[in-house]
Amino acid sequence: MRPTMKLLTAALCLIPSAFVSAPAQTLPVHGRTEIPKSSTYTAADLGVRMHTALRIFVPDGPRLTPNELPPASGYAYETPASLACVYGLAPPTPGCNPNSTTNNPSGGGGSIAVVDAYDDPSAASDLAAYSQQFGLPSADFSVVFAGGSTPAQDPTGGWELEESLDIEMAHAMAPGAKIYLVEANSNSNIDLFTAVLVGANLVSCGQTTCAHAGHGHGEVSMSWGGSEFSAEAQLDSIFQQRGVVYFAAAGDAAGTEYPCVSPNVVCVGGTDTARSIYTGNFLYEVAWMDTGGGFSLYEPRPGYQNALREIVGSSRGVPDVSFDGGDNNPVWMYDGFGYEGEPGGWYLVYGTSVGTPSMAGIVNVAGQFLDSSAAELRQIYTFSSFPGAGFTDIARGYCGPYDTFAATQGWDYCTGVGSPFGYKGK
Repeated sequence: MRPTMKLLTAALCLIPSAFVSAPAQTLPVHGRTEIPKSSTYTAADLGVRMHTALRIFVPDGPRLTPNELPPASGYAYETPASLACVYGLAPPTPGCNPNSTTNNPSGGGGSIAVVDAYDDPSAASDLAAYSQQFGLPSADFSVVFAGGSTPAQDPTGGWELEESLDIEMAHAMAPGAKIYLVEANSNSNIDLFTAVLVGANLVSCGQTTCAHAGHGHGEVSMSWGGSEFSAEAQLDSIFQQRGVVYFAAAGDAAGTEYPCVSPNVVCVGGTDTARSIYTGNFLYEVAWMDTGGGFSLYEPRPGYQNALREIVGSSRGVPDVSFDGGDNNPVWMYDGFGYEGEPGGWYLVYGTSVGTPSMAGIVNVAGQFLDSSAAELRQIYTFSSFPGAGFTDIARGYCGPYDTFAATQGWDYCTGVGSPFGYKGK
């Protein structure tokens, strides 16, 4: 039994008695987790290279495919519509069941730059296949090579998987936004941060005369990170392009990562959606046990976190917000390239890489297009203090080995202010 299966089992007490005696649907909850090599850290990478923040769930038995809309009955895995239902982004369907919920998010403008490493040769066709499967409009999509020419392909395929996931989630949450996939030459810090600068320039061109003008301000999504290092604060100015809000993944292990701890970045942690094993209906949301979070080793507490001084002390605390990224119910995504010798096709993926482009998309649809991440974070922390004003406080679950790393009422090291609900306060 998968470790988080206990959440679904414990949730049975919340299911109406009418379902208890009914035969269970075929929910393939048994399987294994695969961590791509692109998501694996080594000591030699410190301050030099970044890594993806995703994992793959491989159910036992034949490979699954969402071969109809909604996906095949009995598969309680997340779709654009089920996530939109859980997070109040579309007209609700009772139960927010992936097999009966078809109302996708809508709206969006300006642009979102998704920054990743290496070249994903199937990115455009992957996004088209994903959009067709889930009833999303065709994407306004472009690939930009940050180094001026086509990067090499990641020999493991992990970064290509990351790229397809990122553009699909960004488009799913903001189908009206222009999506740029900005490909760095490699996953080195130098190459990735160069790509961030290129992506920010593309996003901010809405009010300038640059070549890609006309898409307005927007967001930069970075679903990757690395262990903190002593010189990291010297790089914080990279994330200060006017008119751009930056998002980064908190990581898929206890502790903190850069650039998520930068005061100029919205740090996105992970939650887990608990669903009924009998019906697939949404029950509640908890902290994901493997989400990154904590207090920075090197970054001081920014002004927008002054109200948290009794929790974080003098350090920057993360995450700021959270989104589904747990292994209870991974998300569907399509990648025709494949990874580590596996064939291309439909994958079930989870990790804080899911939430990073998703939050960028949600903020994009909210439409305020604030001038900086700091302005966005001031708004998030202000609105989150008012119940019902755009965020759901997650007060269940834990993350990491310490008692203080538990989801509680108010801001915490597992889920930040909580998960989004609707577009207020964003």
